[in-house]
Amino acid sequence: MVLDYRRRPGISPRQNQAPKDAEVFPMQRWRAFSMAALLMAAVAIPGWLLAAEAAPATTPATVPEQGFRLFGFLTDPHYDAMERGALWVVLGVAVAGLLYAAMLVGQVVGADQGTLKMQTVARAIRAGANAYLGRQFKAIILLVFLITAILYFANPAEKGQEHVSLGRALAFFLGATFSWLVGYVGMSLAVRGNLRVAAAARTSYGGALQLGYRTGTVTGMLTDGLGLLGGTVIFMAYGEHAYEVLLGFGFGGTLLALFMRVGGGIYTKAADVGADLVGKVEAGIPEDDPRNAATIADNVGDNVGDCAGMAADIFESYEVTIVAAMILGYASFGHKGVIFPLLVRAIGVVGSIISTYSVKAGPQSTSDEALHSVHHGFILGSIISVVGFFALGLGYLHFNDDY
Repeated sequence: MVLDYRRRPGISPRQNQAPKDAEVFPMQRWRAFSMAALLMAAVAIPGWLLAAEAAPATTPATVPEQGFRLFGFLTDPHYDAMERGALWVVLGVAVAGLLYAAMLVGQVVGADQGTLKMQTVARAIRAGANAYLGRQFKAIILLVFLITAILYFANPAEKGQEHVSLGRALAFFLGATFSWLVGYVGMSLAVRGNLRVAAAARTSYGGALQLGYRTGTVTGMLTDGLGLLGGTVIFMAYGEHAYEVLLGFGFGGTLLALFMRVGGGIYTKAADVGADLVGKVEAGIPEDDPRNAATIADNVGDNVGDCAGMAADIFESYEVTIVAAMILGYASFGHKGVIFPLLVRAIGVVGSIISTYSVKAGPQSTSDEALHSVHHGFILGSIISVVGFFALGLGYLHFNDDY
């Protein structure tokens, strides 16, 4: 159907031309974009081909010829006593980070829950969030088991390397489990923390800020602790073969983070738009009014998207960076290049524990005093990390030896 704007009174010639311009302008942009893409390809492809011909052949890192031994670093002569001790220290730091997170969970859960009406609303939000994650888990778990089986039964690249297929499959399942666990715990604690922060805000700004800060710290420490724990255990178990197994660990965390982040984001926006349309447009009541039942769905979406999805996404970012650092470190410097990023992450966990625990705001603290405590903790953690990284680089990673 074609509309003839010229027959409508009150429409100027400029307005009559608007629909035509609206059709032409996107076409002009598309042509300009196509020409720019072709020009970039014409310039880049010859240079890429010349660089590929001129680039010298590189020899990838090879795995030592000795047979595979589980936890072989304990007897392998390539590892000295300091390196073995460093791996155990890193493992202990990862466990300490998880224990610290558990301690903070106890402090958050033990706080005041507010009035009965506040608890009723919080229970409804928690039930909705758990229902969403439970339904999502049922859909994802089948895919996780399927990919785990495929990775296990896939033929290894070389004969006698069947342990790599088993390790990669188990690492994939471990990474997926850790990613889901971080998202679930982060969301579950956020729902409980929201109630307690709101209850504390009635009497104390400082108490509410400290409670909210520690609620968020739990997710951060779970991310650090589980990511460091997985990478360390895989390297301790597989040694020089760990770079092949770590691929599965990173893939598992990425897959679950993709589902939780994207699915949570879709739910969040759908619930937000639906609640606004029903409340403000149709019923004429304010936003987030408790009389609007869709407000519960909106708050559920905030938790599953901004808490569960973001927590899994952060864990995925942390996990793939440590996996990439370990693989590149092994290819460049051997096992020393693998231990170094683990030690760097361990120093970061120690700095995070000290800095977050130092953030304390009393019941009588003002907003400026509470924020000053947060800034003080951030500065303290940065100083500990920078000094620790510098000392580690000077004391451990040397380039005098041939790798």
